Amino acid sequence: MKKYLLSLAIAIGIISLAGAQQINTTPQSSANVGLTPIKAGNWMVGGSIGNIGYSFEAESFNAAIQPRAGYFISDGIALGAEVNLGLKTIPDTDNEWTYGVAPFIRYYFPEGASSTGRFFAHGNVGIAGSSAGSNVGLALGANVGYAHFITQTVALEATLGYNYSKANVNISEKQTGLGVGIGFQIYLPGNR
Repeated sequence: MKKYLLSLAIAIGIISLAGAQQINTTPQSSANVGLTPIKAGNWMVGGSIGNIGYSFEAESFNAAIQPRAGYFISDGIALGAEVNLGLKTIPDTDNEWTYGVAPFIRYYFPEGASSTGRFFAHGNVGIAGSSAGSNVGLALGANVGYAHFITQTVALEATLGYNYSKANVNISEKQTGLGVGIGFQIYLPGNR
């Protein structure tokens, strides 16, 4: 009988200790960052991981990923480079793989900013090509978006924009279209 009482006492003690160790947390969904991540001298790395667009001329859809890295030359203004890797689907023809590289500039608007997010404008000019031909040509993009900071250094982003590309500057064939994207950025403090 003493063994059973001792076992029961130990079991009750373990259960009560286990209950005392329970920690209830909720995932962090926003962080009060102010201007800290976009100060001059900081870095940003990340990209769009779900960039979907529609081309008006070819009546085609495309999906791409766009890794990027940038440096804040002043508060709220970043310069950097991005790579575009994607797939374009065209009715009644083979799919095309697309690629490109472009320098970009990004400006974070002080108007409409909150302590956990900021609106921004993002523009790029670069070169692009596809698996369908050997032509590499001009690529332009203009996007607006919103960055929502989920931690002090990580933001989720949504963008909407217009893109233009011309595979060969000697002929008049061009591609224009609209696109939406989602992605993330990691903001790294600089040495300033």
